[in-house]
Amino acid sequence: MQMTWKKWTGIAVLIIFIGYFISVWWSAAPDVILPQQLKAGQESRVVGYATTTSLIVTMEALLNKRGGWLSNDVTPPSIFMDNMPAFEFGALEQARDLALILRKEFSRSQSQSMADKDLLAAHSKLNIEHTSWLVPSAEGEYKDAIKLLKLYRAKISDTNNQEAQFYARADNLNEWLKEVQKRLGSMSQHLSASVGQDRLNTDLAGDSEASQSTPKPASQQIKTSWWKIDDVFYETRGATWALLNFMKAIEIDFADVLRKKNAQVSLQQIIRELEETQRSVWSPIILNGSGFGVVANHSLVMANYISRANAAVIDLINLLIKG
Repeated sequence: MQMTWKKWTGIAVLIIFIGYFISVWWSAAPDVILPQQLKAGQESRVVGYATTTSLIVTMEALLNKRGGWLSNDVTPPSIFMDNMPAFEFGALEQARDLALILRKEFSRSQSQSMADKDLLAAHSKLNIEHTSWLVPSAEGEYKDAIKLLKLYRAKISDTNNQEAQFYARADNLNEWLKEVQKRLGSMSQHLSASVGQDRLNTDLAGDSEASQSTPKPASQQIKTSWWKIDDVFYETRGATWALLNFMKAIEIDFADVLRKKNAQVSLQQIIRELEETQRSVWSPIILNGSGFGVVANHSLVMANYISRANAAVIDLINLLIKG
């Protein structure tokens, strides 16, 4: 039976429709971690259990969500999707930062102490290119990292094992918060560039003797490409989703430190601002209206929450330093 052009057209439309439906289904972001997930079992009494669990559960959620890990897919419809891969990369960057601080700060008592070998290997595996799909694949390395993190969690939960430790101290927490502050500042700048703006060069401000390798103009026009507006938005959304998970764990493991510094409210304010970044986006596309124009600008709304969260992080850092 000979296929007519109408039948071929119908089949093509059906395939496109199915591909679009799958893309929309796979684009749903994973849920934010609930406090119960960080307090499951007797092990929750162990300092460091919640933070390590938040990192494990965050990576598991990225790998096990609808469609799995999409950043390295080379087949339709995944290859045509960019919002969820951007979300994944933003979350992964936050996971890498926490894994680094977990290895360098939280698990070490002082500068002369040895790094935990499982955390060292886990951090290394998390740093594989997120688009790697052949050998080794990104998913395979991330799953190995999760296994190593679970080994570390088991060791700190074992009262007979005194080698592996998690130290909940104000100075350790500050090191991670400084990384968070830099990330949030960068996100805010990228989001604000959606409308384009002239930025003055403040690279050397505050130090008359400061210098840099190559000169830069006193001001320059910064504007995100129209094609990258949604990528920047969803990358930020993924980063804040992961950061929200981690902040909830920090609230548990560093409760005594925060209470002593009277800083619980500052952390709760950070969590509240991050929760706002995860509100539903009802528009089918990320709108990019001018700052005070008729059409909304989703990037500027997100930048507002990020800036407020960043201000709360700075306040928390100062409280932990000065008390």
